[in-house]
Amino acid sequence: MVDDDAEITASALAAGRGDQEAATRFVRATQQYVWRFVANLVSPAEADDLTQETYLRAMRSLPSFAARSSARTWLLGIARKVTVDHIRAVTRRPRTTHLSDWHDAPDARGSTFDGAVVLDDLLSSLAPDRREAFVATQILGLSYAETAEVCGCPVGTIRSRVARAREDLVVAVNANPQPVRRQHGKAAS
Repeated sequence: MVDDDAEITASALAAGRGDQEAATRFVRATQQYVWRFVANLVSPAEADDLTQETYLRAMRSLPSFAARSSARTWLLGIARKVTVDHIRAVTRRPRTTHLSDWHDAPDARGSTFDGAVVLDDLLSSLAPDRREAFVATQILGLSYAETAEVCGCPVGTIRSRVARAREDLVVAVNANPQPVRRQHGKAAS
């Protein structure tokens, strides 16, 4: 991953000097990381728009990117700010209902899709600071130091947030036993 970071940073620096091909390489190399990070902080439904907003902000800032950190870390910091801005805007708007109240809980033992829904629900239940630390380190594979830089806090704080996120997830899994599966209209045992 270190080689990837060096190549991504070199592409970002060249893009900041006006190299369009380097800008394309930079976006292609980082788009999956940004989308996954944002999708796990808010929701997959909102990730496309927030990823696009992240790149709009990043492209405006590329000429001033000084490579004091890797370009990927710098970009995920921008993605975090975009996500925080989005959450603030959404919480100011009135809501009418939660759609999750309208359906039964998915069965994690069922399809891969149901498992992904359960995982998404579990991650959504985490406090935002714990979720972003957990997603960055455990899903995106960033180091604790890189995550600390993205989140703008000390490494020890990231370690604590990840540990607490793990504890919260264990409690959430144990508190929500799997729903009973139905087969042909009868409850399965």
